Amino acid sequence: MDIVNVEHVQEVITSFANKDVYIHLETTNGSYATHFNANFLNAGAFIRNIQLNYELGKIVGESPHRVGLKLPHGWVYAQGITHYEIDEENRLILHGLDHEGKLSVALQISETPFRD
Repeated sequence: MDIVNVEHVQEVITSFANKDVYIHLETTNGSYATHFNANFLNAGAFIRNIQLNYELGKIVGESPHRVGLKLPHGWVYAQGITHYEIDEENRLILHGLDHEGKLSVALQISETPFRD
């Protein structure tokens, strides 16, 4: 993965606009965090292969970045994006990695469903 190039990521986000796409959105602060600190609240969210059609997509802010997808009746967004890649299937893979390189947030966009 590469550090976010805002211009390139924006071009790719825009290329998926007004198309039926699938998204994967995940946040985590470490599924085993409570093992090391019983007072730590372990929170996360996960959705996969949700099909949507966004009218506008934007990447904003200094690193870590926020990516928002504007839907007819609301928004989907991920905050904390630091890295990206366009994979061999032309999917946009956006990750937010912490100072140790561990995943904190992922937003992925594809014209085909993600495989399990």
